[in-house]
Amino acid sequence: MFFIATIVELVRPIVEPVIEEPFELVDIEYGKLGGDFVLSIFVDKPGGISLNDTADLTELISPLLDTIKPDPFPDQYFLEVTSPGLERPLKDQEALAGAVGQYIHVGLYKALDKNKVFEGTLLSFEDEVLTLEYLDKTRKKEIEIPYHLVAKARLAVKI
Repeated sequence: MFFIATIVELVRPIVEPVIEEPFELVDIEYGKLGGDFVLSIFVDKPGGISLNDTADLTELISPLLDTIKPDPFPDQYFLEVTSPGLERPLKDQEALAGAVGQYIHVGLYKALDKNKVFEGTLLSFEDEVLTLEYLDKTRKKEIEIPYHLVAKARLAVKI
């Protein structure tokens, strides 16, 4: 029996080399959605990806997944090649550095200023510290968040 993390670890080196410029592999997830198992491959490009892009990438990726031996998928699954959407995950330091100036959502492993979740504008990301400007009720505040405390980060839509 393969574990979900193992499936992603086996799929990534097969898929990564075929997703070429202008496309960028953002993330790979495998899990149950409703009653079905879904392998989601999140891809983006400047200006966003189209339905034709996802169809072309699916045709490219699908046969490659069949070459993984032994077959890591314990059950039938659906392949979904999709855009990360407006709330794109920021999975690593490089992605965070590229999000400076944007509105983001950050979830922490441990509370800072009695909060484990912050949403605001990422002012900088230097020396493994995020500087975030956020609203506390009606006042703008800044907080420095050490990168090692970040459990999850993603772009966010400001409402």
